[in-house]
Amino acid sequence: MSRSKEGASQGSTTGSDFLQLDIGQAPPGGRTEWLAERLRAAIADGTLPVGSRLPAGRALAAELRVSRGLVTEAYQRLAETGQVAGRGRGGTVVVAAPPGGGGTAPAPPPPAALSPGGPVDALRAVPCRIDLSPGVPDLTAFPRTAWLQAERRVLSSLTPADFGYGDPQGAPALRAAVAGWLARNRGIRADPAEVIVVAGVAQALWLLAGVLPGQGVRRVAVEDPGSLGARRQLESAGLDTVPVPVDGAGLDVRALRASGARAALLTPAHQFPAGVVLDGERRRDLLDWAAAGGLVIEDDYDAEHRYDRAPVPALRALLPEGVCYAGSVSKLLAPALRLGWLLVPPRLREEMAAAKRNADLGNPVLAQLVLARLMESGELERHLRFVRRRHRRRRDAMLRAVADRLPGARVHGAAAGLHLMVTFDGASFEDTDLAGAALGLGVKTHPLSWHRVRPGPPGLVLGYAAGPAGEIEEGVALLGRALRELA
Repeated sequence: MSRSKEGASQGSTTGSDFLQLDIGQAPPGGRTEWLAERLRAAIADGTLPVGSRLPAGRALAAELRVSRGLVTEAYQRLAETGQVAGRGRGGTVVVAAPPGGGGTAPAPPPPAALSPGGPVDALRAVPCRIDLSPGVPDLTAFPRTAWLQAERRVLSSLTPADFGYGDPQGAPALRAAVAGWLARNRGIRADPAEVIVVAGVAQALWLLAGVLPGQGVRRVAVEDPGSLGARRQLESAGLDTVPVPVDGAGLDVRALRASGARAALLTPAHQFPAGVVLDGERRRDLLDWAAAGGLVIEDDYDAEHRYDRAPVPALRALLPEGVCYAGSVSKLLAPALRLGWLLVPPRLREEMAAAKRNADLGNPVLAQLVLARLMESGELERHLRFVRRRHRRRRDAMLRAVADRLPGARVHGAAAGLHLMVTFDGASFEDTDLAGAALGLGVKTHPLSWHRVRPGPPGLVLGYAAGPAGEIEEGVALLGRALRELA
């Protein structure tokens, strides 16, 4: 390395917007190490998170007025300690651990990552080799070609006026397409004017939580076990939640009546996380409760993904005036789209449309129009048939692995969905300890206790849709290793 080149810019005003680097702060003869240390510190404190890309060496050298070799050497020092890695044309990327995964386990999670104080988001941020978290479809199957083709057709047909503000309730084309989709696939007859396009079920719950107090509803019954995320969504918006037990027949409607709650949030087609279907007798009892003044909030969680049972009709199809129905494409296409829909009883429609308008003036229109074209063309049904076959094979791989590697585990909800619930009846360990030990081995999953309010046996919620069969088998094998270490 030429020190004459390092010193060529002394006396000049130099610096970079990147990390506000000022080479004038470096000690004479120690500029390479100074730059490496600044980068290490930025990685350590999260300023440069995992996945972020460093500037090209030539560009950073030009900004700092130093030799390109100095910057290359600083990057190389971080690569040797496993904090960055070269990705060819992708540049130099922060990896924070030795690249390639060669058996190196990630650090154990911080305590907050496995506690009820915000665990799901904390867990998503922890790097791992194998992700068996529930709620994620096969993202590699996203129909990129079909999406691009639909986007091109949409763009070619738009006028300049179409790029203005859209209808806050949703693009008319998508609302019509959703109405058709729900009629064909869920037995729901709805006028497109009834459809409110939302940014996923999470926003649907948030909007409802803002409107329901005006209807005298301040307490909402929730399934127990049930989705931690949904429960926290309602609570963060100021509503009280009341846990109601779930058993092999679904929500206990008698317990719901006894709770005094005037609204209830359910996943009746495929309950999360237990995977049970609300049976016929309880459906009738629940609809009687709703007809007498109760309000059902139906989260049609992954209802399209079924393998070993007949389809289950949506509650909304049976009692439109007593059911708020929410669905999305998060489990069918990708959560990143943030596209869903909401149907509410006539008495709530005007207030809900106003709440959506006040929240964000409506979802981005272009993505709505592309999704509408996929729905209308039949491409979305073709995609569903494709991923259903793939998800079924992965489910079967997980069932075999659980039977082989997790002795004493009892499987629930295998007939449909994107996850399994397993319980360890009579076990003495805490499921958060098991999930923490698994994460230390590089495997993410949810402890069942996250999704419980009342006590119950330890268990895990295992997603199987996102990864190939070999990865699923390896992940469950590592869970078995963690289980043996706890015993």
